Amino acid sequence: MLQIRRMPVGQIGTNCYLLEDPETKTCALIDPGDQANDIDRVIREAGLSLSMILITHGHFDHVLAVPGLLEKWPNTPVYVHNKEVNWEFKGDQYMLLAPIPEIKTVKEGDIIDFNGAQIEVLHTPGHSPGSVCYKVGDVLFAGDTLFAGSCGRTDFIGGSTSQILLSLKRLVELEGNLRVCPGHDRITDLDTERAHNPYVRQALR
Repeated sequence: MLQIRRMPVGQIGTNCYLLEDPETKTCALIDPGDQANDIDRVIREAGLSLSMILITHGHFDHVLAVPGLLEKWPNTPVYVHNKEVNWEFKGDQYMLLAPIPEIKTVKEGDIIDFNGAQIEVLHTPGHSPGSVCYKVGDVLFAGDTLFAGSCGRTDFIGGSTSQILLSLKRLVELEGNLRVCPGHDRITDLDTERAHNPYVRQALR
């Protein structure tokens, strides 16, 4: 059974997650926002190898550790939506991931294989144009789309309140009480957010 380890990193405590496969001693890393050395140490002390990096969106606090980790784990694929990469090195670099050879672009409906486990890509724009969530079994890595009792900001470049409301509606209409691992703050679940999150209630009107 896959295991999840949460590591708050960086100046604003972004949740970086290790999705661990104890049988193969490998892990997928979701949103390594900072502290590459610390993340690498946790991986190695657990006796794991890094198989892939999954990015929910390109904001600096979710990607700062990517270059450092690629130095330690060369050729590791980095999965991210095309709209979250600054392909032409224009505009606000801190809002987009810098292009790197290891990038594998993802889109709605893509399935990423992790040792037989299916990681489903859900395109959930609103916080940013290419924000995605990753669904693995009964777990949803929600990035900055859905938080416990809240949702991501929409006042950054490319943000959209109308889009994030549609994305929230889509997420809470998923089947079952999925465990929600957000980009910030505590882990929650869909039933709790369906019942108590004011932004979800607005999205469902």
